[in-house]
Amino acid sequence: MPKVTVIELDVAARLALQQGYEKGHSPAFRKRCQMILLKSQGRTSSEIGQIVGSCEMSVHNWVHRYQAEGIAGLRTKPGRGRQAILQECDLEVVQAAVKEHRQRLSVARAELEITLGKSFCRKTLADFVKKTVGVINASANVPGKSRTRRFTP
Repeated sequence: MPKVTVIELDVAARLALQQGYEKGHSPAFRKRCQMILLKSQGRTSSEIGQIVGSCEMSVHNWVHRYQAEGIAGLRTKPGRGRQAILQECDLEVVQAAVKEHRQRLSVARAELEITLGKSFCRKTLADFVKKTVGVINASANVPGKSRTRRFTP
């Protein structure tokens, strides 16, 4: 029988883990809190892996990280994933190019690729413009929606 590591939790730590499991924003964070709660009940890592749908090694890694960093160690650290090609620092240049070529985004994209020295597709530019459309429209003095007249008999 393998040696089972039991995590001793005080009342505050158990309460914090239970709240993280029940109300955490990220499904991954909730799953990690559940792993630690199950480990505090004296379950083996293979049992916990079967319950939460993870491998035994992953359970070991999260237990060690919890022991080293506490509940903050169960959160996903920032900086994961692919970084965006167009960022906040490029906003002014993109704004000027889109303002100049409002109806032809492909022309604006070609001009921006030369100016910024970055290669990207038209969809990347369109998504960036949609994300920052409030800033671009506010600065370009674009009028808002006009009121529609209603016929009332």
